[in-house]
Amino acid sequence: MTDATQGFGLIQDIDVRLTVELGRTQMNLREVLDLAEESVVMLDRLTDEPLDVLVNGKLIAKGEVVAEGNRFGLRILELAGDNRAASPRERRAPPIEVAPAAQAEGIA
Repeated sequence: MTDATQGFGLIQDIDVRLTVELGRTQMNLREVLDLAEESVVMLDRLTDEPLDVLVNGKLIAKGEVVAEGNRFGLRILELAGDNRAASPRERRAPPIEVAPAAQAEGIA
């Protein structure tokens, strides 16, 4: 085992924040203060566009929401920096299990 491999092993158990970003918008404070129940906020992303997957604020992948029973999951479609789109086999991969503590943080 090389020194680099051993060093990587030391950091694998460090917790990171995984965020799935549905979209963004810019609003002025008046618009924010006018929000109420049933308000609709339009986002900058189309319904068929992949979602951004970020770790500690850094884009690492693109993905799509999947539902299994009454829970949401995330299917990774493309890794950041990967110039190829996910193959059909990768698209059919089972969703990643989300730990209950991370579940509320993971879908934004």
